[in-house]
Amino acid sequence: MTARPAAVCRELLAALEASEGRRRRRKRDTTPDAIGLGIKRALLEDAVASDPEPAAFEGWLLERCLAAGGETGATRAMALEVLAEWRLAASLPEFGDWLERGAPSDDVHGAVTDQPDARG
Repeated sequence: MTARPAAVCRELLAALEASEGRRRRRKRDTTPDAIGLGIKRALLEDAVASDPEPAAFEGWLLERCLAAGGETGATRAMALEVLAEWRLAASLPEFGDWLERGAPSDDVHGAVTDQPDARG
């Protein structure tokens, strides 16, 4: 059985908290990160509210990309990420279990040091 996109997206919203924690602690300008996370958050919130059928989720995301107008590229990038994460949750039980546990991460509470990650 394929997980409903709304259920996975609800769990992915919780996982965004760790990303926000890492972003806030970076010493560089994180404005592009914040924009991308905002677009991703909007897509996830829309998916939770709309509760699209699993078989129609990719098309549902495409509609959001087309509706983005001038922000099509950024929206497409985030939509592809959401789609990949939903597929991963549906195919890899460990990832789905981690999401169901609330996507626990030390980053949420700032326990990770200020050392840059692989992306700088």
